[in-house]
Amino acid sequence: MPSSAGFTRRQVVTASAALAVTALSIPTAAQAAARSTGSAASASALDVVADMQPGWNLGNSFEAIGADETAWGNPWVTRAFFRRLKVQGFKSIRIPVTWGQREGPAPAYTLDPVFLVRIKQVVDWALADGFHVLINMHGDAWQWVPNMPTQHDAVLARYTATWQQIAATFRDEPCRLLFESINEPFFNGSSGDAQNAVLMNELNTTFHSVVRATGGGNADRLLVMPTLGDTPDQAKIDTLLATFTALDDPSVVASIHYYSFWPFSVNLAGYTTFNAATQQDLTDTFDLLHRSFVAKGIPVVVGEYGLLGWDSGPGTVEQGETLKYLEYLGHYARYRGLTTMLWDNGSRFNRRTMQWNDPSLYAQIRSSWRGRSGTASTDQLFVLKGKTPTDATITLNLNGTRLMSIDHGTRHLIRGVDYTVSGSTLTIAAATLGRLTASQEQGTNAVLSLRFTEGIPWAVNVITYDKPVLTSATGTTTSLVIPAAFNGDKLATMEAVYADGSAAGPQSWTTYKQFNVAFTPDYTAGTITLPTAFFDEVTDNTTVTLTFYFWSGTRLTYALTRSGTAVTGTSA
Repeated sequence: MPSSAGFTRRQVVTASAALAVTALSIPTAAQAAARSTGSAASASALDVVADMQPGWNLGNSFEAIGADETAWGNPWVTRAFFRRLKVQGFKSIRIPVTWGQREGPAPAYTLDPVFLVRIKQVVDWALADGFHVLINMHGDAWQWVPNMPTQHDAVLARYTATWQQIAATFRDEPCRLLFESINEPFFNGSSGDAQNAVLMNELNTTFHSVVRATGGGNADRLLVMPTLGDTPDQAKIDTLLATFTALDDPSVVASIHYYSFWPFSVNLAGYTTFNAATQQDLTDTFDLLHRSFVAKGIPVVVGEYGLLGWDSGPGTVEQGETLKYLEYLGHYARYRGLTTMLWDNGSRFNRRTMQWNDPSLYAQIRSSWRGRSGTASTDQLFVLKGKTPTDATITLNLNGTRLMSIDHGTRHLIRGVDYTVSGSTLTIAAATLGRLTASQEQGTNAVLSLRFTEGIPWAVNVITYDKPVLTSATGTTTSLVIPAAFNGDKLATMEAVYADGSAAGPQSWTTYKQFNVAFTPDYTAGTITLPTAFFDEVTDNTTVTLTFYFWSGTRLTYALTRSGTAVTGTSA
């Protein structure tokens, strides 16, 4: 028998009994309404998916590879957690599930009944609390499904058997439960785009026929199907559209994922800000989805969104730039009729404390569900220590709002004295900055709260800094740790070039390296570390010039010399 996911046989019986009691004793109003409506087709698929906005992902739990749902560091999922999540304003939950690790051998591929009981328990909790729920095939998409080009029949047989069991288990659930065929699918060893399109169509059509054949609530349950890789690319979208046309089923939903313009998402190639190019990428993508699907009556679920840099380490994408991205994403998704589901692997909404690890991030996301917020060109004003400040200007992104006031704690700054506004230009008076930085302590001395007619306030950190200092160091190609006195400043990016000006290090197509991958600052320890990932792609017996760019505008150069595995760094 496959792994019992940490449950004892007694727990299985208890859980099964609990599920039976739940079915008998919790006919909530929401459940009763959902069941009484009968088919999902009684409302258009567009209406149902619109009612799922906004959504959230229970990431790194049931798709975790290991003994049980805690294998990747998250706690056991509880009913209390769902109730707390409901208060946050979410209306749908995507539950990624990896099934293959809980299956028996071919040809039956029998799913562990203990695991099925647990998944059903969690799904029923969420449904009982009024959520729409989306379950999928997740980790399998990178474990065994990619072998389809070379093991076609075996993969398809396993895929079919798995979905037959999932569909049968959840056949009688209310229509607020949706199935998703597979997560971010890709294929190893295919002959190219043409074969990828054929295989992607085969997976989605097999999923559709298997689920529909089980009858009951599955006869018209909303079925979510992705493009290849969940990528919003025209050719991949066209493949999915062809599948939908052939299926001729009104209860289908398109799925894509969006983690922003890649260089911005990971802070690479100098894309440190949510600039015009990054915004255009989002606009073009959501326009394409609306034009291709929504305008034709096919709903779209952005099944995951966020920033890839969130998982590489703190500070990869600067806080204010992150908030501008999230503000615009929420706004434009509403404009284009897309349902968004925040990817959360446990690092956003803490599943132990049931609090947001970054309340300002959540506040911006939640505000974007209803309307727009004013933002600004920056959330940082730097004042050089020991120098008399000058007036500082910030460009406001009004987004249809007006600036109403600026607060410092409980004190209202005086318009015309502490600051002035001309169109979208905000000027903070030199005398005001001098008062706010009077302590001359390095780092944030004050936080100004810009309040607009709509949305949430925009925070501006007033920072006292001195010029950062880097110290010479020796190390190896395994790691070079550069002593750094940041002096209140923060690192934005790093450039690496050889003597001839060509790019050094990884991603040789750009001189600007990836934050928290090719270099990592530690503001507490006072260091900048260059890891193996950087030196693995630095030519031996060469000198590399590093330029460190700080948010204050300061630039520092640093010379590296590599000889074998030995590395020497010298401050310019």
